[in-house]
Amino acid sequence: MRPTVRHAERRQVPPVDGVTRKPETRRDSLGRLRTLSGELGGVTFHRPVAFWIGVTAVIAGVLLHLPMYLHGRHNGYRLVGMPMDWSMTLGMVVIIAGMAVSLYGLFPKGGGDGKRGDRSLRVAALDDATLSFAHVALLLSMAVAVTIDIMKPTSLAFVVPGMTAEYGLKSPLNPAGTIPAAYLALAGITGTVIGSMVWGWLGDKIGRRASILYAGISFIATSICGAMPDFYWNVAMCFLMGLGVGGMLPIAYTLLAETIPARHRGWLSVLIGADIAGAYILTSWIAAELVPVYSWRILWLIGLPTGVLFIMLNRWIPESPRYLLAYGRIDEAGAVMRRYGAAVVTQAQPDGQADHPVPRQWRRWSRAHLALTLVIASLGIGTGFILFGFNFWMPTNLRKLGLADADTILRNAALLGFPLTFVVSWLYGFWSSKKTIVLLAAITAAAMFGFVLAGDAIVGNRALLYGLLVVPIWGINSVTAVVSVYCSEIYPTRIRAKGSGFYAGACKAGGVGIICLVVFGIAPPSMAGIAIIGGISMTIALVAMVVFGVETRHRRLEDIEFHDGVKVGNAI
Repeated sequence: MRPTVRHAERRQVPPVDGVTRKPETRRDSLGRLRTLSGELGGVTFHRPVAFWIGVTAVIAGVLLHLPMYLHGRHNGYRLVGMPMDWSMTLGMVVIIAGMAVSLYGLFPKGGGDGKRGDRSLRVAALDDATLSFAHVALLLSMAVAVTIDIMKPTSLAFVVPGMTAEYGLKSPLNPAGTIPAAYLALAGITGTVIGSMVWGWLGDKIGRRASILYAGISFIATSICGAMPDFYWNVAMCFLMGLGVGGMLPIAYTLLAETIPARHRGWLSVLIGADIAGAYILTSWIAAELVPVYSWRILWLIGLPTGVLFIMLNRWIPESPRYLLAYGRIDEAGAVMRRYGAAVVTQAQPDGQADHPVPRQWRRWSRAHLALTLVIASLGIGTGFILFGFNFWMPTNLRKLGLADADTILRNAALLGFPLTFVVSWLYGFWSSKKTIVLLAAITAAAMFGFVLAGDAIVGNRALLYGLLVVPIWGINSVTAVVSVYCSEIYPTRIRAKGSGFYAGACKAGGVGIICLVVFGIAPPSMAGIAIIGGISMTIALVAMVVFGVETRHRRLEDIEFHDGVKVGNAI
């Protein structure tokens, strides 16, 4: 059943600058002529046939890898030593071609540059709109996207024990190994650093919706990691996986920030970010229940069905109206806003501001802008140290200390902390965005120092172990969620995706740093060794946030932009 909000979308686009525009038309995926400002409500593809051909090719390429995986079913799905067959080689070629064709289908005609939007056009009515079915559908779709995206890097921690056993890698479980297991994590996280930056650029270049859907296609393509027979092929595929999934999270938050009304933006976005913790719960559950039967490889192969599910939700993911207005695509912006019960309005500029375009100002790194970016960088690096350092080695370290049920312990700790996400959502949305980040950073730093003081003796006290584990598992994921939302609020529309991608990249860069310390023997991969690094880094980050952070609660995005310590104004 189509939502009732679409009945209003069949009307002609209202005038926004004194001139009534004739709606632009385009054929949909079934060849029927539709108006961009009408029935599709902002969920069109630029070249739908190319997009769906590309998606189909990627799925087919992944399916060609499954025979290799199934060949190992009689020996616990161990593929080590098996040669790559012709179907895998063909599958890789088909996947690469499919990725290229689907990107062509998503790329805007004219190269994605577009004309600069009229700065007198505003989306103030969008911030005053009530939550509707369209908002709920977008929120649920983004919840699915965030969950699938986070499951990829989270799976690394649960993959390492099984991969170490199959390939004889060097890790705390097998000190006699010759090849460090950390190479896998290093490749994957390095890929996400690059991917976060690339996806940030892509989100501002071709749009939020197109970038998110392309990330969904990469979820499908990178599931072939589960069929790689050689360890170094796993390393290469893990790097490509990182490139693909590195930018989904910041783009998702960017779209939500630009679409959800201001008074609901903070708490709802953080609530969607709760799926970071939800993804950990889901991944740990799969590891505990399915890995013993289907091996560690199932954690990668699950990307095929989950990626297809996400692509099927595309009709509930429209483009950001703020992005469309910023690039002069007024008819499309009007269609999307009617979808949400809002409209494009004209608003006079304060005197003296019309002569200073915002993009030019923000290309100059003002003091306020630089200070906020340094805050984001410190939070990202500190989060990365814990997320990809402490948490990454936790399943391995718990096994090393004699806890065979490590996956179950981690799942239970994640479940214990999950309800607290609703508290964080309320705090961020209704108390203070700045103070919430400071509070979470302080709690996380305290827990890290708690692990340092307890040392390996922590395993003898299950209650204390669970109490401390809740923080790095739930707490650090909550930090990631709230800071990601915060980034999507403090940058202007034309560079918002890049700014959000910068935080994601800084977070992964922290992960690369801590993994390099482990690989080169500078820092031990023990709980206490990595915990002290994480604790110090988070302490530095919270001090920076206290000094330089700004409040964003219930403020319109256009009112949060700063230049040389002075508000830029109501610019797009």
